[in-house]
Amino acid sequence: MSQKKRVLLLCGDYVEDAEVMVPFQALQAYGVSVDAVCPGKKSGDICPTAVHQIRSCPESRGHDFTLNATFDEIKATNYEGLVIPGGRSPEHLALIPSVVELVSEFADSGKPIAAVCHGPLLLAAAGAIKGRKVTAIPTIGPVLVAAGAHWIEPESIASTIAVADGNLITAVTYKGHSEFIRHFVKALGGTISGSHKKILFLCGDYMEDYEVTVPFQSFEALGCEVDAVCPGKKSGESCATRIRDVEGGHAFSGRTGYDFVLNANWDDVDVSSYDALVIPGGRAPGNLSLNHSVLALVNHFMQNNKPVASLSQGQKILAAANALKGRKCTAHPTAKLNVVLLGGAWVEPDPIDRCFTDGNLVTGASWMCHPELISQLMELLDVRVCF
Repeated sequence: MSQKKRVLLLCGDYVEDAEVMVPFQALQAYGVSVDAVCPGKKSGDICPTAVHQIRSCPESRGHDFTLNATFDEIKATNYEGLVIPGGRSPEHLALIPSVVELVSEFADSGKPIAAVCHGPLLLAAAGAIKGRKVTAIPTIGPVLVAAGAHWIEPESIASTIAVADGNLITAVTYKGHSEFIRHFVKALGGTISGSHKKILFLCGDYMEDYEVTVPFQSFEALGCEVDAVCPGKKSGESCATRIRDVEGGHAFSGRTGYDFVLNANWDDVDVSSYDALVIPGGRAPGNLSLNHSVLALVNHFMQNNKPVASLSQGQKILAAANALKGRKCTAHPTAKLNVVLLGGAWVEPDPIDRCFTDGNLVTGASWMCHPELISQLMELLDVRVCF
């Protein structure tokens, strides 16, 4: 039987949005317990996040990230590993003695530490990188060299490399999550099996940021071949995404998320070559549900009993394809009419982070259910992480 691992995620205000949420939810999906903390804050408090586009690094406001543990109550001895996201927060965290002491404890113990983007600044402050191979966002390279690191220069800010040197794993930005998380899982003693699967992501402009990025990078980290396509677009083009948070009232706030870069051509998709389909939510499904080629693609997966995972508003596409008749299904409550009126057996999303599997179909109501959705799709695909 796999042993439950427990890791610590060290956060701060204006932490990089993707760099905190992707490892947080991906590791949970793999069966790892993750405690997210911030100095001076308690479980249930939030850290605001920031979004930096790779192309020019403009900063915008991201989600509110909710902590699930209290900083003053944690002990390094209770964890098997540490993850340090980047963004603006590490520059401030490196000035807090209790944070530096905590990082030093992990480093001295030889436990796995994964730091991305500006995160290695904390390793430098803790004296943990002397003579060690590290990479990071290029702007902090001189600081890491001054701290004695063997600097691995990335080709660009968009580099997807991750560098593993003993217990230390570093990456340039969230673009390198797949390799970064895979190295960390291995350092924790994890083994991945069944990862030869090929998964298709059905994307569109203004899809929900987390609902495409988190599952996409989570399955890439497992070693699966993951393709993202959008009608009318080619590999290398991007889809705009939206960040939606509940901030009071009956509706969501809407902000600009990361540009999501597609890696396959819509016109070249051979649906028969894929083992599974993932449909993110957001605003995109409303438009995609009017596209007959999209509905035909969805019906291929459903009629051939291939695993399909759909999130939030994504079920509008399934409903339009008449693929929900008699199937138990949940969705965001605003998509309930689409599900019910087109024959689906509605399952109330209570709590909102629950997912449901009915045969080959996995459905969830929001990005908060990612750990369950990813793990349930992994089970259908027989992809496993064992420790």
